[in-house]
Amino acid sequence: MAAASGPAFASLSAGLTSPGWAAMHGAFTGKTTGAAGAMAAPLHWLEQPDEPVCGATWGVPWPKGAVKADSGFQLLQGNVEKPVQTWPLAYWPDGTLKWTAHALAHAEAPQGNWSIQPVKPQKQPGKALIGETASHWKIDTGKLQCTIAKNGNTLFETLSTENKTTAANARLVLLVQQQGTDDEETSFGVSRFEGKISKLTIEQNGPVRAVVKVEGSHADANRQLLPFTIRLYFYAESEAVRLVHTIIYDADETKDFIRGVGVRFDIPFQNQELHNRHIRFAGEHDGIFAEAVRGLTGLRRDPGKAFTDAQVAGKATPGNEQLPDSVSKRLQYIPAFGNYTLFQPTPDAFEIQKQTKSGHSWLQSAFGKRSAGTGYVGTPAGGMAFGIRNFWQSHPAQLDIRNADQDNGEVTLWLWAPRAEPMDMRFYHDGMGQDTYAEQLEGLEITYEDYEPGYGRPYGVARTSEMQLWALPATPSNAALAGIVRQIQSPPVLLPTPAYLVTSGVFGSAFSLPDRSVPAKEKIEKQLDFYFEYYKKQVEERHWYGFWNYGDFMHSYDTDRHVWKYDVGGFAWDNSELSTDIWLWYHFLRTGRSDAFRLAEAMTRHTGEGMCTISARSRLSGHDTM
Repeated sequence: MAAASGPAFASLSAGLTSPGWAAMHGAFTGKTTGAAGAMAAPLHWLEQPDEPVCGATWGVPWPKGAVKADSGFQLLQGNVEKPVQTWPLAYWPDGTLKWTAHALAHAEAPQGNWSIQPVKPQKQPGKALIGETASHWKIDTGKLQCTIAKNGNTLFETLSTENKTTAANARLVLLVQQQGTDDEETSFGVSRFEGKISKLTIEQNGPVRAVVKVEGSHADANRQLLPFTIRLYFYAESEAVRLVHTIIYDADETKDFIRGVGVRFDIPFQNQELHNRHIRFAGEHDGIFAEAVRGLTGLRRDPGKAFTDAQVAGKATPGNEQLPDSVSKRLQYIPAFGNYTLFQPTPDAFEIQKQTKSGHSWLQSAFGKRSAGTGYVGTPAGGMAFGIRNFWQSHPAQLDIRNADQDNGEVTLWLWAPRAEPMDMRFYHDGMGQDTYAEQLEGLEITYEDYEPGYGRPYGVARTSEMQLWALPATPSNAALAGIVRQIQSPPVLLPTPAYLVTSGVFGSAFSLPDRSVPAKEKIEKQLDFYFEYYKKQVEERHWYGFWNYGDFMHSYDTDRHVWKYDVGGFAWDNSELSTDIWLWYHFLRTGRSDAFRLAEAMTRHTGEGMCTISARSRLSGHDTM
């Protein structure tokens, strides 16, 4: 989550860091003895995970005066103690802890009752995840190893598992199209920018969680655009790294049209046969598009069941010497498809295409509605799963695999898809003669739009996206990849129960638990549920999705046209103007509903990344600047 409506809300999020960590570098592994008190905070999973959890971070409030500032903490799954990393977020005026943050490592079986309680401080720091040499930082989670150069322009140099490099040379890419204002103009240039790193910071380095912050801008030979901040999150015993990617828009929206924004890395194939190189894309409802670079199925001559079964399952095929002569001597004539693309241009349609190599046609391979935005490329000896969270919701998005038939392939996660129309951030009108205060006041009177020259510029707004990369020792089964998809799209979140949040006192009397004990209260609860369900359904019915729109609502309805006032000045989008985000958070806090959390999370991130006074006007063009 990004910045929320206040410290209390932010403390519940799953990705916060705090300067207070430096003072608590001796993290507690959870193996402590003796309790400082009987208090314990009961925890629950937002959505109960069905598979192992690759790491989680959450916040817990504490009653005033209950927990000393130097307290340790013990995390329990039932009666079993689990390693935990802890740092402070806020203090009461008397110096006792008000909010703490906690990180959980990989959890093989997350089911059961969870709780956390203060205990006597006992420093058992364990081994920090990040080691250091003169030139590099080396992260080792136990399942994943990552090497980051202190100088250079790669997010990481290598990502490995079981001593095998599965990805290398991760870098940022930006495509910018320069064009005029003529809609029929066909001549334009596209410039390629790559990320130029200006600063690297270790924000956390504990035995359970480590965070590396990367800052810089996209640059070509002449200029720099779109400053970025990337955070890489690592958890003990996890094979995944989470990337939180933020860009700030600082281009000239009348000339620079963003054509693509993405993260790119190389894939080494370690001399594997082309028919043992596997491509996977996630579709809908756990469906997986599964192929090999060189297919052995469907041929005129049968290679044998052992070969076709292994290839379909993502396993290593028998040696080529076991192929019948009718196939082995003709392998070179079976097309090898080195290039693949998954493209989601709208919230309701995606397509998968493949190509043998550049300069030849693309073959339509699959269609669907809402892709889960996750892929895999690799071999039975290891590979990379990769995904963009909220893929179809934040369309247009795209996943590219290139050169999978060569010694080194390439993967690009496009947050803005190059196959889509370029990003148009221009204001939707020319000012309509509102040059004086009096004229601007008249405009406000008729369209509720508080316009002044420059108000519609997108300069300075931001956009945050999330990705995950998984270093895997072998090609996953379709079921295993579907489990990874679920973790990417709905990251596991561990939270205090609503009843505990009420009794902690940090919210005062701002909310209470649902109460249906008498008819009058039952009526109120039904009405509150109706409001939430209505907004939730409107998101889907009105398709409030898109790179610059996802997470927001429209707040006024045109009963004559039967549409929300998407084109009537300052009505249009909410941008938390009516405190919708606060309402959603309170609805979640008192109910614990996961759908309320996900709506509030999306809106908080959306409205926390730009000036509402700018976006409420600029988004009328259909390209929200938040």
